[in-house]
Amino acid sequence: MDTVPADTSRPPVPAPPPAPSRIGRALADAWTITLRDLTHWALRPGAVVVGWLFPVMTVLMFGGLFGGAITTPGPGGYFDFLMPGMFALAMLFGLETTMMAVTTDAAKGVTDRFRSLPMSSSAVVLGRCAADMLNSVVGLAVLAGTGLLLGWSWHGGRGSALTALGLLLLLRFALLWVGIFIGLAASGPEAVTAVQILVWPVGFLSAVFVDPATMPAWLGAVAAWNPLSATAAAVRDLFGNPGFAGETWAAQHAELLAVAWPVLLTAVFLPLSVRRFRRLRS
Repeated sequence: MDTVPADTSRPPVPAPPPAPSRIGRALADAWTITLRDLTHWALRPGAVVVGWLFPVMTVLMFGGLFGGAITTPGPGGYFDFLMPGMFALAMLFGLETTMMAVTTDAAKGVTDRFRSLPMSSSAVVLGRCAADMLNSVVGLAVLAGTGLLLGWSWHGGRGSALTALGLLLLLRFALLWVGIFIGLAASGPEAVTAVQILVWPVGFLSAVFVDPATMPAWLGAVAAWNPLSATAAAVRDLFGNPGFAGETWAAQHAELLAVAWPVLLTAVFLPLSVRRFRRLRS
């Protein structure tokens, strides 16, 4: 009697899942670094909360000091004029924290350990930027809530308000890359202290608190072309808050500059930061 031979063929081996793309791996690695920074903040919330409250203290201080001394255009009070400028200035605050964190990681060898791992070379700087952006969103919400309690309000539509918030976060995104690059280029945490001194002149030499037209001509020109001035003027217009109608080209095209300045800063300092990270200790 004939027998049927046993089927010795093996079942087909399933194909391995496709490897993630280079961009996908970079984003996954960056998110891992973002979670690391968020975990550090959760373990040490004091510094984060102080960072959120510092702009609030500045609003209360300058609103109380200058509120009765400066006449602002339009029907709103000084807080209606001040808050959009403070939103722009808050995007500059905390930049030294970014610089210090990046420099400290490099000085302690943490960055070298990251570079020894099979991860994207841009993930560390991208992750730090993402974490700081999330922190900035919360800080901006805290500052806006404070402004509402003090009597500030926006008079435009929802679309204009969202556009104003987008311009503020775009400025923050660009300034973070400046901070990351300086932190990577600094020789140590002590060198960042010298850079911190520049934060206040850059912030105050703008249209955040006063009209640049009241300054000496050369100083007013510098203030008018300050990226903070462009964002502050554009945000005032979008929120429907009072602002000074300057006659300079920069004042007349504040919305354009509020986009052009951050794009230019990002185009310069993002690739410089990634390149600097790759060349650390090389």
